[in-house]
Amino acid sequence: MELIGKGRVARRTYGFEEIALVPAAATVDPEDVDISWQVAGRTFPLPIIASAMDSVVDVPFAIALSRLGGMAVLNLEGIQTRYERPREALDRLAEAPPERIVSVMQEVYREPIKDALVGRRIQEIRSGGGVPVVSTTPAQASRLGPLAAEAGAEILLVQSTVITEQHRSERGRALSLRELAARTPIPIMAGNCVSYDAALGLFDAGCAAVFVGVGPGAACTSRKVLGVGVPQATAIADVAAARAEHARRTGRYIPIVADGGITVGGEIAKAIACGADAVMLGSLLARAEEAPGGGFHWGMATPHAALPRGTRVTVGVTGTLRDILFGPARVDDGSQNLVEALRTAMGMCGARTIRQMQQAEVIIAPALATEGKTMQFSQRVGQGR
Repeated sequence: MELIGKGRVARRTYGFEEIALVPAAATVDPEDVDISWQVAGRTFPLPIIASAMDSVVDVPFAIALSRLGGMAVLNLEGIQTRYERPREALDRLAEAPPERIVSVMQEVYREPIKDALVGRRIQEIRSGGGVPVVSTTPAQASRLGPLAAEAGAEILLVQSTVITEQHRSERGRALSLRELAARTPIPIMAGNCVSYDAALGLFDAGCAAVFVGVGPGAACTSRKVLGVGVPQATAIADVAAARAEHARRTGRYIPIVADGGITVGGEIAKAIACGADAVMLGSLLARAEEAPGGGFHWGMATPHAALPRGTRVTVGVTGTLRDILFGPARVDDGSQNLVEALRTAMGMCGARTIRQMQQAEVIIAPALATEGKTMQFSQRVGQGR
């Protein structure tokens, strides 16, 4: 604890850029590493989830990532369920000038969600060989959850900027995730949270997985607009501690997903070492040729008519989805060949599985990325980067 003022104490917290992983005394061949994880009894070969953002996941993208071993989450409150021809709306968002993007977002997301499209998109993913995983906000979960289950969705993610086991409002009935999980015929994952107590409530409510992260995403402005958030390394570790307590009491292990703030492959390894079982990626996957954003990326909270908490950022198109996940890397910034980076890091830390990687030694090392790299930085400046 540190004093931030007279009588005011604050806890020191850490982000990915401030920590590092220590190599183990005995290493493992990366080819022998198993990076699969399980949620709701289903095994996914890759611990990578595509974020439920309209710039990242549409039906073809969900099918493509499923075939590669990952999970893609389709946003049931996004463009795909508001428009018969979503490409036209996506083009409007991509072509809007910077000074008009907020108003264009509000116009695009004013179109109502259509129940028929909810079922159609899920069936399209399934018929294409993908795993239908979908998301909704807590406010729409009671309505869209049953529709999704009936259409064949396999897992439902109930997600908002901040979620708790029970949301109370004087203007309506409280939403209980415990009740929702009990009456929904498919498993429910929930997010997002960043604290021990909130996570413990979600674990106890019967969630199949808990997502961690408030505001760290590249296109998210929640931390700036609302001033709310916890750096990811600390947030994941706190939620992992809550999971351990829940497992001690119940014998039930619930996976954690680190959502946001991951910009390079090494940060996937750091997230898992802090306690995550998988990571949710937005901007990294928005760069894929298959992503519907066409080189642009914007946040999930953009449908909020009065307070857009996301912005459009330019990420470019750097390669195919396979390139980004499996390489060969065509850039040197760590944004491609993510799977091999994770396998190599796990091997260096002596971890054969995700669960073993969660026990890797973590140190505070804010200078790790810059130590001895003066020549690299001077070359980049000289190249105008």
